Amino acid sequence: MKLVILGSGTPNAEPWASFPSCAVIDEDKVYIVDCGPGVVRACTQAFYKGVSELRPQNLSCLLVTHLHSDHTAGLAELLTIPWVLERTDPLRIYGPSGIRSMAEYIRAAYEADISCRDGGLQPANETGIQTEVREIREGTVLSENGMQITAFRTEHGSLESYGYVFEKDGHKIVVSGDTKALEIMKEKAAGADILVHEAEYTAGIAERTEEWRNYHRTVHTMSEDLAEIINAAKPALTVTTHRILHLNYYGKEPVSLDEVRRREEILLKEIKEKTDCPVVNGHDLDVFEVS
Repeated sequence: MKLVILGSGTPNAEPWASFPSCAVIDEDKVYIVDCGPGVVRACTQAFYKGVSELRPQNLSCLLVTHLHSDHTAGLAELLTIPWVLERTDPLRIYGPSGIRSMAEYIRAAYEADISCRDGGLQPANETGIQTEVREIREGTVLSENGMQITAFRTEHGSLESYGYVFEKDGHKIVVSGDTKALEIMKEKAAGADILVHEAEYTAGIAERTEEWRNYHRTVHTMSEDLAEIINAAKPALTVTTHRILHLNYYGKEPVSLDEVRRREEILLKEIKEKTDCPVVNGHDLDVFEVS
């Protein structure tokens, strides 16, 4: 298996990080977790960097952690663009309640495009634009070719949300999705080769209003709390993503990349001060091999 970070960003339209998404790859099988805007372009960028599995024709399986727009607004492109680029397999979609109607409405919204391509002069196939949707619960989501994918409940405000565990041949990758720090994460990530987990810059929360501080502590994971999870689970590697840095994105002056990287390094330091286990900040198009 290997992990590719397709988007390490947040709901903010960050020029240095794409919206949230990653891919777990097993041989030639691609499992995309979440689909922020630009997901197909990110896959193509990775393809051009040597990740041959992420060609558009292979993008036919999606697992959604929750229905926030930064994690799902790329569903329209994931449905249509790989099909235009000759995907023949239906798009399999797994996610929480509501994902079925979301897929159906998107399919209906693009009916003019689909009808033109499928019934016009452009060569097209009838299968690659179809969807196979399953609204999941905790437990086994998918089992194929020795790969076992299970879902477990997380907590991200009022939304139904899940994390995913990918297991094959004694190896394990765990993707948290957006969530507050949870005891169950220690269990699910125990002995994992890679834990992909959201993280929040703890010191930076002091810059926010009390209302925002309460929100973030309720629905996201502070760096110090992630360290506690890591110490209990002891994954071989933890990769942070969806890093909330408490920047003033839309002030009088644009945020500098230097300030972004400075806060990212402080966030990483906050974690490393409380754990000796390996931790890195994941960035767009990073590739992590499991062997």
